[in-house]
Amino acid sequence: MDKREFIKTSAVVAAGSMFSRILNAELTLAAHRTNWAGNLEYSTDHLYLPATVEETQANVKACAKIKALGARHSFNRIADSKAAQISPVHLDSMEIDQAARTVTVGAGVKYGQLAPYLDSHGFALHNLASLPHVSVAGACATATHGSGSRNGNLSTAVAGMELVRADGSLVSLSRKKDGAKFDGMVVGLGALGVQTKVTLDLLPTFQAAQVVYQDLSFDRLETHLEEIFAAGYSVSLFTDWQDHRATQVWIKRKVEGGAAGGCPGEFFGAKRATEKLHPITGHDATPCTEQMGIPGPWYERLPHFKMAFTPSSGNEIQTEYFVPRDKGYEAILAVEQLKDRITPHLFVTELRTIAADDLWMSMAYQRPSMAIHFTWKPEAEAVHAVLPLIEKQLAPFGARPHWAKVFTMDPARIQGLYPEMAEFQALMKEYDPAGKFRNEFLDLNLFGA
Repeated sequence: MDKREFIKTSAVVAAGSMFSRILNAELTLAAHRTNWAGNLEYSTDHLYLPATVEETQANVKACAKIKALGARHSFNRIADSKAAQISPVHLDSMEIDQAARTVTVGAGVKYGQLAPYLDSHGFALHNLASLPHVSVAGACATATHGSGSRNGNLSTAVAGMELVRADGSLVSLSRKKDGAKFDGMVVGLGALGVQTKVTLDLLPTFQAAQVVYQDLSFDRLETHLEEIFAAGYSVSLFTDWQDHRATQVWIKRKVEGGAAGGCPGEFFGAKRATEKLHPITGHDATPCTEQMGIPGPWYERLPHFKMAFTPSSGNEIQTEYFVPRDKGYEAILAVEQLKDRITPHLFVTELRTIAADDLWMSMAYQRPSMAIHFTWKPEAEAVHAVLPLIEKQLAPFGARPHWAKVFTMDPARIQGLYPEMAEFQALMKEYDPAGKFRNEFLDLNLFGA
C-alpha cells in the first residue's frame, strides 16, 4: 500500500508578549492545502500551530468553530473545517513513567518518533499500524488498529489523556479514574475536544522476525482462517481479488530467547518468498521492513514500512471495513464476487484481524474482527461508484467502516452499528454543547439520517 509523503508545514510564531503570541498563532496557508494522500483539499486555509498547551487553550477558546488536525492521514473529511483547524505538531514531549510502565506523549508525536525512544529505554508498544508516520493522538482517536488476532487496536493502549474543552479549560482523564466514561472518550473522533497529551501502556521491549509467503488459496480460509491469522504475532494477507487467492502472506513473529524459530518452506500451500517483496506486486521493496526471517526490534518489524523511509509512489484512496472474524470467510467470498469491478481501480487489498475491545466507537467494539482494507488508485469517481456495491455485499455482516477512510454508507446504518451511539452523542453534548468541534462529517454520520 503506497503512502505519500506527509506535507510538512512550518510556521514562525509572532514575537512579543505571550498574549500577543497566542493571538498571532494563526497561520494562513495556501488555498490548496491537502491531506497526506492528496485525495481531498481542506475547506479552510486557517491553521493554528500552538507551541504550548496554554496556546492551545487560548486558540480553542477564541474560535467559534475549530477542528484538530493530526498527521493528515485521514482520507475523508473527519478533520475538515470551513472555519479553522489546529495542529498539535509542536506538542512533541515524551515522558516515560518507569514504575507505572506508561509513556505520556504530546499530541503531535508520531509513532515513528515514539517507538525508537521507547525501545532505547527498554519498552515497547503492543501494536503498530502499517505506517509509522501517523500521530499517536490521531490514530487512537479514530481506532486505527495495527494487526493481530490477540492484539487490541492502538487505542486499547490509552491509559489517559489531556483534553482542551470547548471553553478552553483543560481536563485530565484516565482509565483508572473515569471508568466506563473513559471507554467512550478514547475513540473520540475529534468530537470532544483537542487532545494535548496521551498516556499509553507499555510492554518490555522485544524482537520480532518477518517471513513472507506467496499464493495462498482462499479455499484454505474456509476451515483454517483462525489458524492462519493466529500463526504469528501479526499476520496480513494481500490480494488483488483475482484467481481466488492471497498474493502474499506476511507473518510477523516474536523472537523468543534470541531465536526466530523455523521458517518452513510452505504455509498452507503458499510458498516462502525467496526475495524481499512489496505488498503491491512489482513495486520496489526498499521501503518495506525486513523480511526473510531476519530478527530485529519490534518497531522495525510490526509496521510494513520502515520508520526512516516515507514510501511515495503516487496518490491513493483508502477504504476499510470491519466484519466479525467468525464471518470473515463469508465476507471475503461476498467481496470476491465484485472482483472484476474492483481490480481495475485497486492497488491492493489487505486482510487483517484485530481483537475485540470495549471502546464505544471502535470498529472492533465487542467483537473480534477482520478488517478488509482497500488501497485504491487515485480514481475518485470510479472508487465512489464501486463502494456502494462493496458495502451492499458486506451489509449482512454488519460491516463497520473505518472512521478515517472513504465510505458511502448511509448514516442511519452507521449509527445502528454502534450499541453505545446514543451515549457517545450525549458525551458530545456534554463536552461540546455548542458544537464547536462538530463539522459536516460528524453532523452527517453521527446525527444525520
